[in-house]
Amino acid sequence: MGVGKLKIGGSWSGVLEVELDDWTVAMLRQEVANRSDCGGTHCLNLISSGRVLRDGDGTQKLSQLGVKNNSKILASKVSTDQDGKSVKDVFLAEEERSNRLSRLKAAATSLSSRHADGSLPVEDFNLELENQSGEKVQLGSETDQRAIMMGLMLHANAKALIRREQYKDALEVLTMGEEAFSLCDPKLIEMVDNVSILQIDMVWCYFMLHDISWLSVAGVRLSRARKGIERAHGKESSRLRVLQGGRYPELALHLRMELLEGVVAYHGGQLQKSKNVLTAAQAKYFQLQVPDETLSLLMSMGYKERESKRALRMNNLDVGSAVDFLVEEKMKKAQKREENLRRQQEILEQKQYGVTPLRKAVDIQKLNDLVSIGFEKELAAEALRKNENDTQSALDDLTNPETNSSLQNEVISRKRKRLRKAATAAIEKLVSMGFDRASVEAAVGAFGSEEAALNHLLEQPNGSAANPSVPLAETQGAQVADNGVLNAEQGGSGASQTGPSVVERDVEMEEELTEELQNADAYSDYDIEVIKEGEAIAHYLALLNSADNNNA
Repeated sequence: MGVGKLKIGGSWSGVLEVELDDWTVAMLRQEVANRSDCGGTHCLNLISSGRVLRDGDGTQKLSQLGVKNNSKILASKVSTDQDGKSVKDVFLAEEERSNRLSRLKAAATSLSSRHADGSLPVEDFNLELENQSGEKVQLGSETDQRAIMMGLMLHANAKALIRREQYKDALEVLTMGEEAFSLCDPKLIEMVDNVSILQIDMVWCYFMLHDISWLSVAGVRLSRARKGIERAHGKESSRLRVLQGGRYPELALHLRMELLEGVVAYHGGQLQKSKNVLTAAQAKYFQLQVPDETLSLLMSMGYKERESKRALRMNNLDVGSAVDFLVEEKMKKAQKREENLRRQQEILEQKQYGVTPLRKAVDIQKLNDLVSIGFEKELAAEALRKNENDTQSALDDLTNPETNSSLQNEVISRKRKRLRKAATAAIEKLVSMGFDRASVEAAVGAFGSEEAALNHLLEQPNGSAANPSVPLAETQGAQVADNGVLNAEQGGSGASQTGPSVVERDVEMEEELTEELQNADAYSDYDIEVIKEGEAIAHYLALLNSADNNNA
């Protein structure tokens, strides 16, 4: 087609001569952008014959897109923000961000609901509330438990966003966490410091976003935080000091709070108050500085820099106390791992027993109590499942010959169902490997387990198994020993009467939430790197000193 003339209108008007067989949309857009003042190719759309010309893979020529000699091209300027992004791109990014935050909140709601009401977990772990000593606690009603769990999950996620300096997103998640905590009994909230720490984290986000418009509400939040911390920790942290055996875990938290109080006072014109508070914060900052020789001493014992600094800061830089702290924390982590493994086994066991009519898990402690007085385990589990974990009702059924017989039939039925599902799963897996279905069914029926059936199939000529003499229908008994999918069984005849058997989950968001909780410990809320705080304190004290000099 050769050289063609294009009539351009819009943000730039004129005629361009171009090689239609050689030029791409990107080249044409760049040429028009160079001749106009639109600010770059990202804010320019080219429209021909009523359609927007797209870059595609960057190889298509203008002639291939139907652009001919004397074609009219409209150069349309796209609105952009200050960073040069189109308003559409900004809108789409904001929409994606909003969608992600909505998913996060929904996932937190779903997790807290499942783990607060005693339902059988779909995961291999339980979310449980603990105090600072790592002991499990029950706080209030099921609604209170759910609200606290949700608030803690969202707060932990927000802290991760703060560490990544995503303060805007963190603020959104903290707001959701605050809303969750507000659903809990206020008297329970007064017993813990989590909500007060969340308030401080919200003001920290205001500060890092340099958002002065939040100044008035920041002061209110800090006032609430200080009162809440004093109520939970005791005056001058006396209660916390007793609980922590003389340690000082809260020092960095108080430093951040005093810095923010000083900033609010400064911008509120209360210069003397600001100076007093910032001076106190600076004293704590100096107190938290770890000497190199002390740090080296702990690291020479095999501890990492991060954990060594943490131990020294929380123990007022005392080396002996820091070592004791590190040893204690190592023991706690080992105990936690053992507890998690034990709980995982319990959950797998609970999944074998199915769920109650109200979709609760069988209570393992009550089950063990019944077993300890002589009842067969699966029979006792069925009695508890049927009776919503009511021990007395379960005992009545177990000791009544008629209901005991009914329970035994249910247990046998459950076993058969579980073994059928196990056999079906094994068959489908082996068939997916390429084996003939008839041979696979015969092998699983004859040998019981997936592994034994596979070995038999592999021993046959050309990988095709001869038909064993025992048909599948006759082998749905104990031969398929526990090779089934343990969570396939959802309970007996009454187990599916309420609610769906499949739980709708946003696995990605749930994993993000639980990952932060699994990595946290009793001291995570107090473990703050105070580098930014130290810089801010120095900056504002310099401003105050400058103001003093000007007034002198």
